[in-house]
Amino acid sequence: MDKATRNKFIEFLQAYVQKERREKFHKILQERTKYITVVLEDIIQSQNASAVIRSCDCFGIQDTHIIENEFNYTINPLVLKGANQWVNIKKYNQQKHNTLSCLNNLKSKGYRIVATSPHTDDISLDELDITKGKIALVMGNEREGISEIVKNHADEFVKIPMVGFSESFNISVSTAICLNHITTQLRKSDLNYHLTKNEKEELFADWCLKSTHIPHKTEHEFYRRNPELAPKKFNAHE
Repeated sequence: MDKATRNKFIEFLQAYVQKERREKFHKILQERTKYITVVLEDIIQSQNASAVIRSCDCFGIQDTHIIENEFNYTINPLVLKGANQWVNIKKYNQQKHNTLSCLNNLKSKGYRIVATSPHTDDISLDELDITKGKIALVMGNEREGISEIVKNHADEFVKIPMVGFSESFNISVSTAICLNHITTQLRKSDLNYHLTKNEKEELFADWCLKSTHIPHKTEHEFYRRNPELAPKKFNAHE
C-alpha cells in the first residue's frame, strides 16, 4: 500500500476505531523500536515462545524472528493474551539451514548477532554496549541452548549474572531480564531507536484494521468505496 492510499485508508478507519484506542496506538508507537529484535531458535515448548513474544510487546520490541528446525511454533493464546496482534513475527522454516538464513538476513539489515549463553568467557549483560549498533538477541532452545551455527556466526555472547546453583533461567525469564536491561539503557541513551514516520503509519493502519470487528470485510469495504485504489487481485463481488 503506497503512502497516499495508506493515508486515505487510515482516514477511512477512523469511523471503526474509538478515539481513545487510536490515541493509545499513537502513544505506544512513540516507544516502539526495531533497534532491538529477538530471535528464538527452535523453541520446544509453545508456552515459552509465546511468553517471549508477550514480553517483546511489553518492552516495545516490534520484530521477532522464530527459527523452526526440529520444532514448529504454535500460538498459545492463554499465554500470549493477544500480543501476537501487535508484534511482527517472521518464521524461518523453508531452508535446510534455517538458522543460517535468519542470521544472514539480520546481518544484511545491519544487526549484530548477540547470542545468550552461560559460558564463563562471555561478557555480562551489564557490559553489553548498546551504542555499537542494532542488536539481534538470540535465545537458544530449552534443552541445548544456542546451536553450533549460532556459536560460529554470533558477533558477541552475553550472559546474565547469577549467584545461585542453577546454570540458567527459563528462556522466557531470561529474555525478559535481557530486554528489561537493554531497553532501559536504550531509553536513557541519545540513540535514535524509534521507528521511522513511515513505519509508524504502517503499524497504525495495521493495528486499526485489526481492531475492527471483521478486518477482512473492513478492508474489502474500503476498496469497494475506492476502486481506483484497489490492488489488481481485489474482487468487489467477493
